[in-house]
Amino acid sequence: MSGFDLILFDCDGVLVDSEIIAAQVESKLLKEAGFEITAEDMCIRFAGLDWKDILLEIEKESDIPLSASLIDKSETLLDRALMQRMKIIEGVKFALSKITEQSCICSNSSSKRLDMMLTKVGLKPYFEPHIYSAKDLGPGRSKPKPDIYLHGAKVFNVDPSRCLVVEDSVHGVHAARAAGMRVIGFTGGSHTYPTHADRLTDAGAETVLSRMVELPQMVEALKNWTELA
Repeated sequence: MSGFDLILFDCDGVLVDSEIIAAQVESKLLKEAGFEITAEDMCIRFAGLDWKDILLEIEKESDIPLSASLIDKSETLLDRALMQRMKIIEGVKFALSKITEQSCICSNSSSKRLDMMLTKVGLKPYFEPHIYSAKDLGPGRSKPKPDIYLHGAKVFNVDPSRCLVVEDSVHGVHAARAAGMRVIGFTGGSHTYPTHADRLTDAGAETVLSRMVELPQMVEALKNWTELA
């Protein structure tokens, strides 16, 4: 039977244009701590990862001890920046109005931040109460692990093979594919870079969109497009 029973959306970089803001805040904090990295490189290497996991990865490769206080400092600075500068991804409300399948959000961001961001841009009514944070599942269960996507499918009692994920990050695509789900890559956020689409495809996305208004049409096309092995 063709089609999908559930569409699962990442949030940052897919529904709200927040990834570039996070990259700018986090790269500045890392530079101050002695690790030189640009916001663009943050997007290329770490988009989709939890901030704590990013710090652990950088500590391993640089031998620079990063203070645990950076976690709290980042949260405060990023929340402030998001409230001031974050905008909705263009075309999202149109896409959501045309999609007939059940949908939910599966994100690495905290429930508190998701609530703030979705309320700010007016997207909360489109998804509530089906807004899920990997942080609520417990430690060590964030993307690229598949747990949050499997959780979304379980809540709806839908087989993962009947799920379609919309993701902007390589780590997120890996999570969705590990969950046994099909994936559309998205490169319409301000954090996109020249090889973004290719990297999403290499990670397992079947197709990549740069304009959210094209999503409903692509969902319809994929319903009768058997995934290539």
